[in-house]
Amino acid sequence: MVLENIIRLVNDVPSRVHIVEHVVERRTITDPGTGRPATRQVLVLEVDELDGRPVQAKLSIMAANLADKFGPYLPDGRYRAYTFVVTQSGEGFTRRWSVQALPRP
Repeated sequence: MVLENIIRLVNDVPSRVHIVEHVVERRTITDPGTGRPATRQVLVLEVDELDGRPVQAKLSIMAANLADKFGPYLPDGRYRAYTFVVTQSGEGFTRRWSVQALPRP
């Protein structure tokens, strides 16, 4: 049984998510370049639907260029009115994301 409490994006596979809440957290991580602890801000999205199935999961975003794509939807929880199709491609520093916002019926 796979627990779907954390969403992991897979290269070139679109994921459809519906977001119900968000928070910005400060987390201490191990910097992959230096191997030392570093504090980063993380956008955490609470997801209640993944690829058409109900879930209680989180999508944690540390990449600024992906977080920026959700920025216009964060004020007043506007994201609740959309399903987002998120597609990741590439690896490491060349990783890119496309985000499409589809209005919910």
